[in-house]
Amino acid sequence: MSRHKNIYKIIVLGDSDVGKTSILNRCINDNFSMIYRATIGADFFTKDILLQDGNHINLQIWDTAGNEKFHSLGSAFYRGTNGCVLVFDITNSKSFYNLQNWYDEFLLTSNPSNVKDFPFVLLGNKIDLISNDSNSNNFVELNEKQIKNFCENKNIKYYSVSAKTDKTFLENIFEIFAKDIYLMNTDLMLTNDYDNIYDNVVLQKIKEQNKCCVIF
Repeated sequence: MSRHKNIYKIIVLGDSDVGKTSILNRCINDNFSMIYRATIGADFFTKDILLQDGNHINLQIWDTAGNEKFHSLGSAFYRGTNGCVLVFDITNSKSFYNLQNWYDEFLLTSNPSNVKDFPFVLLGNKIDLISNDSNSNNFVELNEKQIKNFCENKNIKYYSVSAKTDKTFLENIFEIFAKDIYLMNTDLMLTNDYDNIYDNVVLQKIKEQNKCCVIF
């Protein structure tokens, strides 16, 4: 197999203040701030990942503004995207209900050739707030079925995360997502056996961290 570096573009979408930038800062720079600073237009991150088969992946990650006034910029940022990360705030039901709009807008604007199998992943951020907020507990309980339906209808994996505490967990999620994108974009399609083994290796890391991770 080739061992060259594969470069893939990822875009991160979701409402303002759901923690998109915080997730990337924690995962890539190991930084976290409680001070909210709105993204203006888009920010750019890069992350290198080494797959189990020895192939290198360079993720070029576009962190977009969730503010409505920047939506007109979407066509420029969405073009040529290989994968999309959708983010909502697990304590803010509106940010979950708005996911369908983000999903539809992305597919309409980017117009990928493989809509049915295009790589998406859904992150429900701020899970660290659940134990301190009875209302957020109710939100998770009442909407677990809706989250599951959203993901199953679109063939999307879902993870509950915390940008505040989950550096290694987030790294593992992006590692799995990078592998999914690699499989969709390489002519050297890996076998189902390899695919299952790969996910099991990474998910075992998650279990060893005692993370409560929901994957639909």
